[in-house]
Amino acid sequence: MDDKQKKGGSDRSRINIDEAYELDYWSNKFGVSKDKLKAAVETVGTSADAVEDYLKK
Repeated sequence: MDDKQKKGGSDRSRINIDEAYELDYWSNKFGVSKDKLKAAVETVGTSADAVEDYLKK
């Protein structure tokens, strides 16, 4: 279970689009909208590396 007090979190290799603070973190990190981030995760899965590669294309 995610520790909601850890905004950075220990597992930064996976993206959980069901947590609002993770949507905020990753959409800011990648410079995309939350909807675009969700679409990327639905396309390539929850791997942060895969999502980053997908968004760079």
